[in-house]
Amino acid sequence: MAHPLVELARKAIEEYVKHGRVIPPPPPEEMTPEMKEKAGTFVSLKKHGELRGCIGTFLPTQPNVAQEVIKNAIAAATQDPRFPPVQPQELPELTISVDVLSPPEPVKDLSELDPKKYGVIVRSGWRQGLLLPDLEGIDTVEQQLAIAMAKAGISPGEPIEVYRFTVRRYK
Repeated sequence: MAHPLVELARKAIEEYVKHGRVIPPPPPEEMTPEMKEKAGTFVSLKKHGELRGCIGTFLPTQPNVAQEVIKNAIAAATQDPRFPPVQPQELPELTISVDVLSPPEPVKDLSELDPKKYGVIVRSGWRQGLLLPDLEGIDTVEQQLAIAMAKAGISPGEPIEVYRFTVRRYK
């Protein structure tokens, strides 16, 4: 049985993809403690082990994690610009994970980073890129920062602010 946050994400995606409807959050008495928190979340979709969508918020935009997950799950399935929207026939093939993020904290020295433990946010002016921690094939701080910078359109050598965060990952 998947974690309740993953089940919630799956229900949100299935209802939206099949019927175009946004599900309501569970009633408070049915919410797990994680669902009641306020935090940024990322919902990642994989199909046959390959990324199929990933959208999230690094700071909370909704009243609680349950609503954050519903919003980001639908966005991951339908609004990730790298992929076409998920089709109903793909639903059984999707693997879903949900990351609940800690508040970002500024990094003063790159020695404070660890790509297995911390995600990163890089910022230069209005451009910003985020990379989750513990991603397959990303083993060094340099790789992690380079990918986050590329996602933001920040060139190597530009001055950046770096923030780190941890996640609780649910599958």
